[in-house]
Amino acid sequence: MMISRQRLHSVISIFVTVHPHETYNVFYATSSFFFALSAYFVVLPLRDEGAISLGIRNLPGLFIGSLVLTLIAAPVTTLIFSSPHISKPKALVLIHRFFSASFVLFFILWILSSPANSRVTIEPTTTHNKPGFFSTSSTVKEEVNVEEHGWFYVSVRVAFFLWVALLNLISISSTWARVIDAMDNESGSRLFGFIGAGSTLGQLFGSLFATTMTCLGPCLLLVASLLMELAARFSEKISKDVSHNSEESSSTLRRTGSTKSRYWALLEGIRLICSSTYLLNVSLFLWLSAMTTSFFYFQKVTIIASTVTSPTERRHSFAQINSFVAVFILTGQLTLTGRILTVAGVTIALCSTPLFSFLNLIAIAIWPTYWSVALLETFRKVITYVLTRPGRELLFTVVSQDEKYKAKVCIDVLVQRVGDAIAAGMYRLLYSSLNGKTTTISLYALPVCFLWILTGFQLGRRQTQLAKSQNLSIRF
Repeated sequence: MMISRQRLHSVISIFVTVHPHETYNVFYATSSFFFALSAYFVVLPLRDEGAISLGIRNLPGLFIGSLVLTLIAAPVTTLIFSSPHISKPKALVLIHRFFSASFVLFFILWILSSPANSRVTIEPTTTHNKPGFFSTSSTVKEEVNVEEHGWFYVSVRVAFFLWVALLNLISISSTWARVIDAMDNESGSRLFGFIGAGSTLGQLFGSLFATTMTCLGPCLLLVASLLMELAARFSEKISKDVSHNSEESSSTLRRTGSTKSRYWALLEGIRLICSSTYLLNVSLFLWLSAMTTSFFYFQKVTIIASTVTSPTERRHSFAQINSFVAVFILTGQLTLTGRILTVAGVTIALCSTPLFSFLNLIAIAIWPTYWSVALLETFRKVITYVLTRPGRELLFTVVSQDEKYKAKVCIDVLVQRVGDAIAAGMYRLLYSSLNGKTTTISLYALPVCFLWILTGFQLGRRQTQLAKSQNLSIRF
């Protein structure tokens, strides 16, 4: 049964200022993000545990593999969204359902590739390295016999790692593109925090489910498949609010989509990025963000791998960390994001995470303990999803519709994967040359964070100028 608009409006109005005509869009967008992120975090501990079973030293290679897969998948996604024969809502539904079906396939492959005698032994090289702490001189010794696992075991876990990473980029980026197209800068400032809270609530639900149902193992893939189908059904109902877009621009887009070859859609997205200084700065911002985030990810996985040897316990640890982070993010998104974005502006939002990440790297070098890493990582993610991520999505409310769908997918997918791959290569090189001293490795990311801060400041000011110009043009 359809929930009445009035009842939905009264509930959503408790958290944010929402106009009646925006009610259903906010509900459908929030629900779509909830189910998509629930699916992602249900299988994320399974993915990370599978990656650890292949050896910590192989993690950077997996990130490089993600880039290769992205280079293949991004053009396909762009073609789907740029096709004149498929509507934007239908394209988003197809993407969600494709990932839903893939989880069923991976469930079958995971079961077939999991021999009962497969095991991995990961031991600290120093006897004083207690669980929960690590020293700057300790390293992780791995005894991973790939031949013992067999090529099928290795292939399935490598493919699953790459596929889940692709889900996080393609599905989420495509949904945001659809939401951004249905809103403008003003409504986005008010509502993106609440919509983002749907993602965080999905993270919390998925993480808690994975924590309490660790015993299900690969059966979690079937749960994720169901969640992605629900995401598809809600995303289908996100409708475009034409109050802030002229009919002329819509008809122009239809003519453009029908006359240009859809097989050049990806190249068109790259051309749009290269021809716009604004979009180039957005690309740089996301690239620097991806590099820094990858550094933090490698640190977290290395620490857990050195202290937890059981696959089930590793999945449980990853899920617990994700749950803990989600609680604080959800609280902030429901109470702070809309107010801060409206009052402080997009510049403050964009610079918040780079600045804290800079301080975070210094703190880790001074206090190299497991708990300091866990606490600082929690705060970093809270600031990212409460402020910087909604602010990043606001960057696309002042660009054309072509740039929202074509350029945004290229930026969110290709640029981020390039950043991940470069960070992976750098981390692998530093890890080998510094004998696994993870705290020392962190200091090498400080220049990246400093450049990230400068880019966010410049980008925020430019977005504010474009938003004001856009509002003036609408009035006159």
